[in-house]
Amino acid sequence: MVLELTRRDARRLAVRGQLLTADRPGDALEVVRRLGLVQMDLTAYVAPNADLVLWSRLGGGYSPEDLDDLLESRALVEVEGFLRPAEDVALFLAGMAAWPGVPPRAPWRDEIAAWVEANHACREDVLTRLRSEGPLPARDIPDTCAVPWRSSGWTNRKNVQRMLDMMEGRGEVAVSSRENRERVWDLAGRVYPDVEAVPLEQAEAERDRRRLAALGIARARVTFPPGEPNHVGAAGVEAVVEGVRGRWRVDPALLDAPFRGRTALLSPLDRLVFDRRRTAEVFGFDYQLEMYKPAAKRRWGYFALPVLHGDRLVGKVDACTDRDREVLRVDAVHWDEDPTGAMREGVARELRSLARVLGVDPVGALP
Repeated sequence: MVLELTRRDARRLAVRGQLLTADRPGDALEVVRRLGLVQMDLTAYVAPNADLVLWSRLGGGYSPEDLDDLLESRALVEVEGFLRPAEDVALFLAGMAAWPGVPPRAPWRDEIAAWVEANHACREDVLTRLRSEGPLPARDIPDTCAVPWRSSGWTNRKNVQRMLDMMEGRGEVAVSSRENRERVWDLAGRVYPDVEAVPLEQAEAERDRRRLAALGIARARVTFPPGEPNHVGAAGVEAVVEGVRGRWRVDPALLDAPFRGRTALLSPLDRLVFDRRRTAEVFGFDYQLEMYKPAAKRRWGYFALPVLHGDRLVGKVDACTDRDREVLRVDAVHWDEDPTGAMREGVARELRSLARVLGVDPVGALP
């Protein structure tokens, strides 16, 4: 049986899964446990992504210190650029043990494995130094690689950093903390909890299930960037969405839940909008992160915040936190449709809430 959904049904599944209804979760740890992850991106034009994601779910009761406490206590750990509940490490250990992946695998994975093997002595040097000296940033670890890392981008010849990334994928090292945005590394056994590995096939199926519970609706298989996938395999049940091509997977537990919407401002990296194709298909929302565009070519701003109102994405807020002046400067609100009074009031209320959480004053083009 294939479920037939309207676009409104699909939007509400996505909003419910991402905890963006009027029924807010209790605290930051609950948010991360139910979302499964929060991307650890430290661009702070408005605020770091993790703080924006947690605030948009919790509201004015959230404080960035809450996240600091969870990281310090290791209730949350960073795994390959995402903050995850510490207990979820059990779902990654089998994959780490199978690094660089179970055959058949892409040729580039074998090339990376060959580079690590060619620099076996460097990998052993890293482990020895961390074992004896404790947590260290990459810059404090000597480069003893015999074969340099080569890439066409910014990682070219960043041998130690790339070795640490590969060793993280192997489950040998982990991010212990961040100092001035820089990752500090330690042996994985000192960072991750002592949990039993879930067998690989079972772990992948459970990760698909949890991912669908957080996304609400997703494709079974899509092309995705490195990091957390946007697809969910065989999890959930099959569905079609009116006016949208192809088949979807949906979480049946979210289908009949009541829906009470609210207004929320989202990080550009928020999982509700991160899959731009899904955002266009389900929400009819046109959005790009424009921080990499020349200023003259930006339509909405350097780090514009998508505006959710109920089950619709209705605009973008061009804002910036000026720490020197201690203000949240709102340069513009770009509406995708004629705003109602409730939309304007909701955006203004959220901007004032965000400013309070950041300890600054809101100024500029508040609705």
